[in-house]
Amino acid sequence: MTDNSNNGQSPSTAARPRTPRGGDASPPAKPASPPAKPPSRVRMSSAQRREQLIAIGRQLFAERGFDATSIEEVASRAKVSKPVVYEHFGGKEGLYAVVVDREVRALLDRITTALTAGHPRELLEQAAEALLDYIEGETDGFRVLVREAPVMSGTGNFMSVLNDVAHQVEHILGAEFKTRGYDPKLAELYSQALVGMVALTGRWWLEVRKPRKETVAAHLVNLAWNGLSHLESKPSLITARRR
Repeated sequence: MTDNSNNGQSPSTAARPRTPRGGDASPPAKPASPPAKPPSRVRMSSAQRREQLIAIGRQLFAERGFDATSIEEVASRAKVSKPVVYEHFGGKEGLYAVVVDREVRALLDRITTALTAGHPRELLEQAAEALLDYIEGETDGFRVLVREAPVMSGTGNFMSVLNDVAHQVEHILGAEFKTRGYDPKLAELYSQALVGMVALTGRWWLEVRKPRKETVAAHLVNLAWNGLSHLESKPSLITARRR
């Protein structure tokens, strides 16, 4: 009796796997690779986080002022929760006080370091240039100082800086007044007038930025030193001539 279990196919043909119509069998699909892990965030130290928050606060206070700045926005820009900001500064007033204190010290240090000459006119030039340098290089800081401070704030502001600078100028003018036979009691008045003139001009120059800084300083000193009745037609800085 004949075995028809292979329906006439040879054993080798019967063992082959059937191939679907349309071509060769596709290779088995490779398993999908796992999704790439997002880069882990670098955790800041407490000191680094504090510096980040101060920098963000400085920028916001410069852009919007104290009243229009919120803790929510400070936290949002820093990508932290509001309690983190409160933990470091106790609130918006605390952050503002730290920012202003730093700017006051930075401006005073810059002006004090600049006052190295012996001649009063050169000292005036150096003070004017130092203030304009600060305005140019630390624009956000200057904007923070010249904005109105919150009523409840006991921190320093731009006026307190100007008073400190005026006191330094007063000592210089007092010695010069004695040498020239003027009343040294008037040195305080003149120091306030000189520093106020430079500061107010600096606020104006912050927005227009022309003429260039050295030219502004030269004309300030021209007015302060020579007076309206003895203005030079083309003033220049003595210190600039030596460079």
